[in-house]
Amino acid sequence: MNLAQRVSCFLLAAAALAPVSIRAQAQRGPTMLPETTTKISDHVWMIEGNPNIAIVVGSRATLVVDTGLGPKNGATIARVAAKLAPANTKLFLTTTHFHPEHAAGAPGFPPGTILLRDVIQQQEMEKHGQEMIDMFAGRSAENKELLSGVALQSPDILFDREARLDLGGVTARLLWFGEAHTKGDELTFVEPDRTLISGDVVQNKTMPNIFGDGGTPATWLAVLDKVVALNAAHVMPDHSAPGDGSLVTAERELISDMRTQALALKKQGVAAADAGKQISANLKTKHPDWPNTNAAGFVNSVYAEP
Repeated sequence: MNLAQRVSCFLLAAAALAPVSIRAQAQRGPTMLPETTTKISDHVWMIEGNPNIAIVVGSRATLVVDTGLGPKNGATIARVAAKLAPANTKLFLTTTHFHPEHAAGAPGFPPGTILLRDVIQQQEMEKHGQEMIDMFAGRSAENKELLSGVALQSPDILFDREARLDLGGVTARLLWFGEAHTKGDELTFVEPDRTLISGDVVQNKTMPNIFGDGGTPATWLAVLDKVVALNAAHVMPDHSAPGDGSLVTAERELISDMRTQALALKKQGVAAADAGKQISANLKTKHPDWPNTNAAGFVNSVYAEP
């Protein structure tokens, strides 16, 4: 069974428990990105959409984090970045992970854009990138048009665990801390703003999801231990609203609590499906304002841990 088939099976099983919330979570806003921005910190702006796009502006260079779905969205982001940046400055681009809404817009950026990516993410891109593009293109006619003819781009710069970009008055630290939502999740920490661009690793009132053959709950917690040490003041997730540094500890507590509950139920001999229902109900009681509290997929990941 390939990655797309495994994901389809997971979504079908989860949808049986919560069809409305799963569809809402999968969509997470319009496919086309706007040209409006929100200022997150002194050097960081956000284009709100699916996904949220970060633009980090220094006096000598600008960094864009994520590309939107397809080259049309990439071109939109590049126009916005050019308006925010000083004239004749370098443009860097990086991606939080290999999924098409985060990486398939790279061809829309202008020539000379310098693309950076961590090694593990690039390995996932080479293994599953085209498969994911095909899957996303099959979701709607709009997606098919946006992804038509998209060729995966290789990065100009690959890094193992950290790359530092001096943008002029601001430093962007590109970080690979380990496996979480995917194997190659990349975080960006902007100094001196203390702004974390967190991808799917830290979200706001959003259920964590380990995608396909990504990380495990245990490795995600290990990543978050390193993220906590950054002491972020601002957090900009890719599929939920930005917030302050408390989002990091809230994410860790959520994942730790779900994992502890799931392991206890597994030890008692409770089936994964029943454990998922029970933990989902607990979360709905605890977080009644969340759009989705379906823990089934994450509980399955806990049960599958070695």
